[in-house]
Amino acid sequence: MKGSTYRRCSCRDPKTGKELGSSCPKRNSRNHCTYSIRQELPPREDGSRRSFARGGYASLKAAQADLDHVRALLGLAESDDLEGVQLIAEMLSEVSRDKLPLPDVEETRRRLNAGQDLVGSLTVAEWLDRWLAGKRIRKSGLSRYETDVRVHLKPHIGDRRLDRLRVSHLSEMFTAITDANAEILEQNAQRRAAVEELATVPWKGVESRARRKTMKAAIDAMPPFRRVTGPSTRQHIKATLRAALNEAIGQQIITFNPAAHVEIDPVRKPKALVWTDERVARWQQTVEKPSPVMVWTPEQTGAFLDFVADDRLYAMWHLIAFRGLRRGEACGQPWSETNLDRHSLTVTGQLVQDGWDVKASEPKTDSGFRVIALDDDTVGVLERHRKQQEADRAEWGSAWVDTGLVFTQEDGSWLHPGKVTDLFERLVAASGLPPIRLHDLRHGAATLMLAVGIDVKIVSDTLGHSDTRITRDIYQSVLPHVGRSAAEATAKLVPLQRKAKAEAEEAARQAEKARKKAKRAEKTPAEGRKKARRKKPRK
Repeated sequence: MKGSTYRRCSCRDPKTGKELGSSCPKRNSRNHCTYSIRQELPPREDGSRRSFARGGYASLKAAQADLDHVRALLGLAESDDLEGVQLIAEMLSEVSRDKLPLPDVEETRRRLNAGQDLVGSLTVAEWLDRWLAGKRIRKSGLSRYETDVRVHLKPHIGDRRLDRLRVSHLSEMFTAITDANAEILEQNAQRRAAVEELATVPWKGVESRARRKTMKAAIDAMPPFRRVTGPSTRQHIKATLRAALNEAIGQQIITFNPAAHVEIDPVRKPKALVWTDERVARWQQTVEKPSPVMVWTPEQTGAFLDFVADDRLYAMWHLIAFRGLRRGEACGQPWSETNLDRHSLTVTGQLVQDGWDVKASEPKTDSGFRVIALDDDTVGVLERHRKQQEADRAEWGSAWVDTGLVFTQEDGSWLHPGKVTDLFERLVAASGLPPIRLHDLRHGAATLMLAVGIDVKIVSDTLGHSDTRITRDIYQSVLPHVGRSAAEATAKLVPLQRKAKAEAEEAARQAEKARKKAKRAEKTPAEGRKKARRKKPRK
């Protein structure tokens, strides 16, 4: 195809304003004109012509180099590869129109062979927006992705080209997040100290009021209290970016996922601890929980259920404590999937909280769909609850909201999961028992089942886990008496000589003690009276 370099003079006639062109008196001067190039490109599919044009070169050598570069790019596609020819032509047309730098020949060859976009101008932010728009997941999950993108990913790496995103860029992002955490903690501490100092200033008196006003103005000027980005959130940010980049690889936009290789601090999930007597005593002194996840002993669980026996939602607390339902599953359990005659219920849905709004949803995973067996006592509790609900229905009459759910508000409408959690925390505080979260009742159910020797697979299925490792790693809290019994059983398996010797010495001591006791018993009554007279004090 035709292509050429040429000189161009941009001088204009001061009278007419037209370019002088070849009539410019300075045209023959060596450094006066600039050089331009023009290369014919393959026509468009409709037959219209297009070309690559660029000017402003200071020398013929520079212009010829770029013209050769354009021709090398055109030669990447075979003449019989009509699609490749069109892709190269469209790329060069876009580069010419937008005045972009000419792409590297080898990089363009790789992109063409891999079926990727030839002009890699797509930014990370643009791709994340496109990725989010194509997600078809429930709203709560999408909101979490959107938060990661809006708060963290776009501000730190959004303006980078997607095809040039590197592991080092992500390492810098997480380092910046860590630095921001330190700054947030310092600002929170300063604001907290100022608020505490303000609380010590009296309200009365002109000087006190003026001081309070000044301090309030200073507090208002401080940054508000903020939460830091913890290890779990950082892992979620990484997972969000990794998922988005994996889809970009699937669409052949990029070939490498840096999010799969960046290293960040691991998340150490808190282990569930049992509220032993020693931990309860320590909590009563310091009001501090030994772990974010705490589990009641069987006695403490029984004490709580006895305390809330008259609560309208007692059946819910009982069901969660013994069968380990999640909060949303309990709130969304329908009567149609609760078969008390067969002592079972089927979990098929849940009520999820999105912000403060509530919506019905399916279980998060396939393992969430499950059948849970019910014991006789739980069946009796649910039967009494159903009778009370029927009485409430009759009392409300036409105002009754027929949701068909097992646990509802007094008028039959949905329970708000957030309000259920608040109610549970108030009941725990009123009971005087050490604090646990509502979700910790689920931990307790797992612990109780494992403690009585139920197979971990059955426990995992009851809880709706996809893997028994989740059950063992997260929910298995060893109760004190279970651990002690295991320790005793283990110790008895190992024969120790020192142990046998100690047992023999103890047996000898006991035999000697018995011999002396028998000898004392053989003494005559007279000897006993004589001995008593000798010990009798004088008057």
